[in-house]
Parts: sequence; structure tokens; C-alpha cells
Amino acid sequence: MSTQLGARETPWQVFIIFLRLGLTSFGGPIAHLGFFRQEFVERRRWLDERAYADLVALCQFLPGPASSQVGLAIGLLRAGYRGSLAAWLGFTLPRRCCWLCSRSALMPGRAPCHKGCCMA
Repeated sequence: MSTQLGARETPWQVFIIFLRLGLTSFGGPIAHLGFFRQEFVERRRWLDERAYADLVALCQFLPGPASSQVGLAIGLLRAGYRGSLAAWLGFTLPRRCCWLCSRSALMPGRAPCHKGCCMA
């Protein structure tokens, strides 16, 4: 896998980058992979095309959403295990906040199935 290992980021930098992606990207995991490619292959050049394609292929083989797996792997490559956690938090936090807001005062008449989510 060809990456620029000489230029490493701090977990905080990785968090900020993924937070911006989490706030601005939409759609499902396949759409997220397109946003990741644009950010990390074209714009930042953290990975080349081949390395990104290999990473996506590996992550599609693993259980769970491929975009989450790719984000974790990119964070790991750029800032170690803390970078992996930072990438996950940055990308997931905006959605989690929206979900929490939608289940609180904004939706006083929640459907019974949604009430089950509140108990978890």
C-alpha cells in the first residue's frame, strides 16, 4: 500500500478532518467512500489510487459498513490507534448528535418502535 508515511498527522488533526466530512457528507456508505476518495486521494494525497482501491476492497470484505472500516483504517495509517478512534468519532459524532436531538424534545410524539431505541 503506497502512503505518505513521512507526513503523519496528530489524532486531533485527523478528528477535525473527519468531523468536517461527517458534517458535510450525506448518503450511505457507498457515497461516503466517494467523499473519502476525493478528500484522501485527490485533495490530501494521503493514499494513491491503488492503495485506496485495495483498502476499499478489503473493507468491503469485512463485516459492517465499508465506509466506517475505511475511515478507521485511514485514521490508523495517519495517526495510529488514536487516529483511528479520532476518525471514527469525528465522522460519527454529527450523526449521533442529530439522532439524539431527533429523539428528544424535537419529537414528543415518538412512534413505539422509536421509543425502543431510547431505552438502549
